[in-house]
Amino acid sequence: MSLPPLVEPADELTVDEVRRYSRHLIIPDVGMAGQKRLKNAKVLCVGAGGLGSPTLMYLAAAGVGTLGIIEFDEVDESNLQRQIIHSQADIGRSKAESAKDTVLGINPYTTVNLHEERLDSSNVMEIFEPYDLVVDGTDNFATRYLVNDACVLLNMPYVWGSIYRFDGQASVFWSEHGPCYRCLYPEPPPPGMVPSCAEGGVLGVLCASVGSIQATEAIKLLAGAGDPLVGRLMIYDALEMEYRQVKVRKDPDCAVCGENPTVTELIDYEAFCGVVSDEAQEAAAGATITPKQLKEWMDEGEQIDVIDVREPNEYEIVSIPGARLIPKNDFLMGSALQELPQDKRIVLHCKTGVRSAEVLAVLKDAGFSDAVHVGGGVIGWVNQIEPEKPVY
Repeated sequence: MSLPPLVEPADELTVDEVRRYSRHLIIPDVGMAGQKRLKNAKVLCVGAGGLGSPTLMYLAAAGVGTLGIIEFDEVDESNLQRQIIHSQADIGRSKAESAKDTVLGINPYTTVNLHEERLDSSNVMEIFEPYDLVVDGTDNFATRYLVNDACVLLNMPYVWGSIYRFDGQASVFWSEHGPCYRCLYPEPPPPGMVPSCAEGGVLGVLCASVGSIQATEAIKLLAGAGDPLVGRLMIYDALEMEYRQVKVRKDPDCAVCGENPTVTELIDYEAFCGVVSDEAQEAAAGATITPKQLKEWMDEGEQIDVIDVREPNEYEIVSIPGARLIPKNDFLMGSALQELPQDKRIVLHCKTGVRSAEVLAVLKDAGFSDAVHVGGGVIGWVNQIEPEKPVY
């Protein structure tokens, strides 16, 4: 569906701005009026990572007058494979500051507002309110539901994107004109069921494909051009080089935008999404050891079986000496239980401790009462025991 422009046009473009945006100005669907709207627009980008990078850079280049960046993390070397807004020289810097420098390097006429804080229910409404639309580049479900619900309550359009390995998705959620994110995904998946990019990986260039769709949709909404992805889900398969669309209808029973909403104010989204399940938390209580404690057990010759529950590709990058690989899914399916010894104590680990806690709950339920897992996982091991090893 075509929608009216989201913002009013600015009073004028300077001579330098006319020269800069000349290729936009000769497009009938943008023109002088559309470019003035972009100049007057205020867009908030949640995250300056894989999706935030191309989105911010293209919105700046397009002439969006004000860009807000929500980001509290620092640039890590592992980011550079896909987060193209940062460079080698930015490692260790604030991602927000690094992104701001790149944006201003692309377009000095853009105003950049930084929000260097973790987004949550206590600050989201105040941060969102001054902007015209929100572009979400995050990779966790708690933030996605938070962003969606805040946008519904503020009646703001929400440009969403998601990436994993070779697959990408994008849509525009705007409850006034169509469905919201909860209409598509009413409930989050069970904790640990859907791996993050940090666990499963992502093709770096996929970020450009999906991020450019997000930037395109934002520009269309601001300028009132074309047919935005409201009520449509764009699915991209990079391996097959195939795009397809799925219609998304507004759910009259939606908890937040339905006819009788049950969510009328912001909630605890970490609890709603169960970042770590109750079963995993219960299993890990009193059954979590440190990397240093594991090293002591190894040195003392304790009868233990150290099991890595990550994926094979992760195991190839870095592993704890003596650990054998049994991926988490093998435990969830039950096939791994027959491989476990009865005369040794089981010690589980993953990358950071989330997946191993989930597997620990399975083992406790299966009768392995003395099983433990390593808090901090292989990352903790490298930091505390073998700092010369690579991390990812």
